[in-house]
Amino acid sequence: MSLSVATMLKDGQSYMQTWPMEKALYALFPECRVVAVTRLMVKVAPPLAILSCAALLQYYGSGYLPQAITIAAFFLSLPLQGLMWLGHRSNQELPPALKAWYLEIHARMREQGCKLHAIKAKPRYKELAQMLKTAFEELDRVFTKNWF
Repeated sequence: MSLSVATMLKDGQSYMQTWPMEKALYALFPECRVVAVTRLMVKVAPPLAILSCAALLQYYGSGYLPQAITIAAFFLSLPLQGLMWLGHRSNQELPPALKAWYLEIHARMREQGCKLHAIKAKPRYKELAQMLKTAFEELDRVFTKNWF
């Protein structure tokens, strides 16, 4: 199933907002690092693009306009690359070991009385993110500390 670029960017944005940024998850999933860097680059990349472009043109002159545009485009593409990766990752199915972990946590959260979406036959990372976000928001720290 191939997705359009716009769909992947939209999925990446929603996945970035859904993923819980908890210390316990940093060692287990690369999403925490990708989300942190993508959020940073959304803030920092546009000023860096303008600054690098202006500095190159100021120092070397208008003869280096193609190089300046290329460098600016590179800096502006960095947050898009992060969002594309997150969008692609959110639609991937969980591997078997992670799927078993997902099902186990889902069952335990149901026992605790959490309102969760129904279990999907082939869960994806976006369902895992929603479940983990619910776990960290609704359950007390003792329960989450035992699982993570």
